[in-house]
Amino acid sequence: MAGTSTPLQRSLAGSAARPGALDAFLLARRRFQAGERIDMQALAAELGVNRATVYRWVGSRELLLCEVVWSLTERTLRREPPAADGSGSRLAAVLSRFVTDTLAHRGMRRFLEEEGECALRLLTLSSGGFQPRLVGLVRELAAAETAAGRLASPIPLDDLAYTLVRVIESYVYLRTITGEEPDGTRAARVLQALLPGPADPGRSRPGRT
Repeated sequence: MAGTSTPLQRSLAGSAARPGALDAFLLARRRFQAGERIDMQALAAELGVNRATVYRWVGSRELLLCEVVWSLTERTLRREPPAADGSGSRLAAVLSRFVTDTLAHRGMRRFLEEEGECALRLLTLSSGGFQPRLVGLVRELAAAETAAGRLASPIPLDDLAYTLVRVIESYVYLRTITGEEPDGTRAARVLQALLPGPADPGRSRPGRT
C-alpha cells in the first residue's frame, strides 16, 4: 500500500519492535475464520488495551480486514496446485479452486452476506490495497506457468492478470453485484477458456512479454 505504513503492516513485515499489532491481527484473523464479525472494541477488550490503541496499531477496521483477507488469499493461492484434469492449464485449476474455497470459507461467507458492499469496496478497488496485491500475485503465478511451458496465452501478462482477477471478482461478489447465487463452476469454465494448456510445439508464447 502507498503512504505511511501502520504498525500492523510493519509487524507483518517483521520490522516492528512490539508484538501488539500482530496480536491484534492474529486475533482478528481467528475471529474472521470462525465466521465472526471483526469488532474493534471486542478485540481491544480481549487484548487488554483500549480501542484507540488497536486503531493506532492497525490503522482502521477496513485496513485490518484487508490484511486478514489478504493473508488467507495468499496462503490459498500459493498452495500446491490441484491435480490436472485435462480441462485447462494448472493456473486455471489454481484460480478455480481459489474461487470455490473463497465461496465456501466461513468467514468470507459471513463477510459477503452481511457486509457485501463493504467487501466489494475494500477488495475490488485499487484504493483498498488488496486488489493490486492480488493482481500482482496472479501475474507472478501466470509468469511462472508461462516460463515452465504449462501456460500458453496470447494476452500480455499484465492484461491477463488483471482480467483474471476481474473474472474472479465477478463470480465471488455475484450476489452483491446482480443478486444471483455465486457458483464456482461458472467461474471455472471462464478461467479454463482464458487459460489454455501448454502450446503445441513451435507455437509462440506472447504472454511472456
